[in-house]
Amino acid sequence: MYELYLFVAGDSPKSARALANIQQIAARHLAGQYTLEVIDVQQHPEQAQQAGLIGVPMLLKKSPGLVRRLVGDLSDQERVLKALGIT
Repeated sequence: MYELYLFVAGDSPKSARALANIQQIAARHLAGQYTLEVIDVQQHPEQAQQAGLIGVPMLLKKSPGLVRRLVGDLSDQERVLKALGIT
């Protein structure tokens, strides 16, 4: 089971693109095998600090395997799949 967290900054266009992109990738490649929590860093800065936020939007994969962080709008599908460990 993939445990994913997407950190966004409000409803900015880049955050909206990142959300749409990860939802599309997860639906296609992880159907029924993931959870995705969206966290607005403006409303929950403490969670961003705990997660080691390095930029926004940021996807955090906690499991399975190594923890991975990806910053950006997640439009590079190959990069996202590689970070998730999906070949």
